[in-house]
Amino acid sequence: MSAPEPAPAEPPPGYLDLYKLAVEMADRISARRGVANTFFLTVNTGLAALLGGDELRWYAAAAGIVLCTAWWALLKSYRDLNTAKFEVINGMEARLPVQLFSDEWERLQKSRYRELGQVERLVPVLFALVYVAEIIRQAIG
Repeated sequence: MSAPEPAPAEPPPGYLDLYKLAVEMADRISARRGVANTFFLTVNTGLAALLGGDELRWYAAAAGIVLCTAWWALLKSYRDLNTAKFEVINGMEARLPVQLFSDEWERLQKSRYRELGQVERLVPVLFALVYVAEIIRQAIG
């Protein structure tokens, strides 16, 4: 029979407040990512709808590709930032009696869980493909 894990040492004063701040900041990053997604999705949906007309030139589609590239890069940046924040949070949890985020992540990795970041980064790629198709259509049409 294995020995029970030793209880973590009592964290220093203010440690729990720092932990709460780290969790809140990670949540704010996720909220900002959601706002950015809404903005880029709205702009790209409008631009893609305009592509149906004959009046728009190829450079409108090129601008859409630039927007999609910026969107994708911003999503990657938010993901990297949150990854770093959760590494810090998980490290801090080692000194707490309960490891909420570490335990949750461990359980998710045992399932077929797909990170939102992996799925949401496909959307700007799909819009970019629409814009590339429009540039090709205009070039041969």
